[in-house]
Amino acid sequence: MEAENIKADAFEPAKRATKRGATGGGQQDVEMQVDEATGIEGQVLGSSRASAPPKAKRARSELRKVSVPPHRYSSLKEHWMKIFTPVVEHMKLQIRFNMKARQVELRVGPETPDIANLQRGADFVRAFLCGFEVDDALALLRLEDLFVESFEIKDVKTLRGDHQSRAIGRLAGKGGRTKFTIENVTKTRIVLADSKIHILGSYQNIQLARRAVCNLILGSPPSKVYGNLRAVASRLSERM
Repeated sequence: MEAENIKADAFEPAKRATKRGATGGGQQDVEMQVDEATGIEGQVLGSSRASAPPKAKRARSELRKVSVPPHRYSSLKEHWMKIFTPVVEHMKLQIRFNMKARQVELRVGPETPDIANLQRGADFVRAFLCGFEVDDALALLRLEDLFVESFEIKDVKTLRGDHQSRAIGRLAGKGGRTKFTIENVTKTRIVLADSKIHILGSYQNIQLARRAVCNLILGSPPSKVYGNLRAVASRLSERM
């Protein structure tokens, strides 16, 4: 009797396993039958799930948001049509100003010939918001090898109080003469926004202008900076 009980106990787990397997197989059969009965719906759901992530990624890649600093609201409102016209008519982009988020939003439209126009349009708006004139910032839309580089005085040398104010004065010069000279020699545009400096131009010209600005921040006299700039500019013109 004990041997029979042991045999029965030994076979019980196997029976349970077979029952589970049978029920599992039944569930699989039911699921397969449901799939066969609604094959079209399953294909539609599968295709929508598969295509959802690319659409989400594409939506993010086809939109650019540029934050507007508070001190540029009035100038943005004043020059909005000058910004709106080239972005919409020439770059074939969609643009709007989001009042709640305080952002300029640019999006690819159905007539946009190249998705690269979206980044160029965002760079154009960002350059204007940095303080450049609209006509200067328009060069970013017309030419491909132009960039905007931004840095602060503290990135070059840590200055505080009157020392920083004197450095800003050296950069501007009397009546802006120093800044204009650097711009004309290096063929760039420079914006002095408190302790921030923005330079618009080609990569090589930006490096020349930045070197001159850094020398002025470090305390070099303007006459020495002018001499170095003219020497480098003449060398570059000879190469070209």
